[in-house]
Amino acid sequence: MQGERHRDPRVSVVIPAYNNARDIAATMRSILEQDFDDFELVVADHSSADGTAAVIEEFASDPRVKILPPTPAGGGAQANWNRVSQHARGELLKLVCGDDLLAPQALRLQVAAFDAHPAAVFVASRRNLVDAAGNLLLKARGLAGLSGCLPGTQAAVASILAGTNIFGEPCCVMMRRADLEQAGWWDARFPYLIDQASYSNVMIRGDVVALPDVLASFRVSASQWSVRLMHQQAQQAMAFHASFAAEHPGLLTPAQVRRGNLKARLMASARRLAYLWLRRRM
Repeated sequence: MQGERHRDPRVSVVIPAYNNARDIAATMRSILEQDFDDFELVVADHSSADGTAAVIEEFASDPRVKILPPTPAGGGAQANWNRVSQHARGELLKLVCGDDLLAPQALRLQVAAFDAHPAAVFVASRRNLVDAAGNLLLKARGLAGLSGCLPGTQAAVASILAGTNIFGEPCCVMMRRADLEQAGWWDARFPYLIDQASYSNVMIRGDVVALPDVLASFRVSASQWSVRLMHQQAQQAMAFHASFAAEHPGLLTPAQVRRGNLKARLMASARRLAYLWLRRRM
């Protein structure tokens, strides 16, 4: 009927694209081929220089796809991550970077977890690590043994004690959009931990559901092999641990912060060795 307001979708999948011309078509197809249909796909290119915008336009005829005008250059990842998230209309939000992939059942299973656990604000799954061609490198990574529904504060602390983001990249998670908004959107105070810091701001607001299923694939890139990058990641992880402990008194003891810091340094070294090994596979 003319003038009738369309119902908002249950889920918004958002892609903050940046120089993803090679991979973004596969990323978008993996979302549009889901076995769950109550979703929209919001995409914005961050003024890429490689033709990403032209590839995105190939999907413009799909009524589920909303393509935003290019995001102006600058502002780092946070600028485009916030922009696509703020344009989302769904109750549930899933951010997928422009070179990652979703399993066909990803949306269905994560929505079902929210339905089964009304107090949940955040659902995470495991993921595979793949190379540039999509070939499997490492299988079923993430969650550090967490399973089922648990308090979000417990989940946030578990990740700090592990010294790493045990919940993986945004393609692995789904959260309530309202909780991300109330938390101030994506938290870029620690740029290399924009995902973990933002997750923690959401998780403390309710329960977390950890699914054992592998529902996404994350591409490992050459930019992750730098020794300098690993050092910066460790330093920012320790700064995040101190900030989280100060903002949420009583959740972490000083000894636990020190433990998390030690694990962050160890994990940085371990990632460096892992990427050197994986490089031979790339």
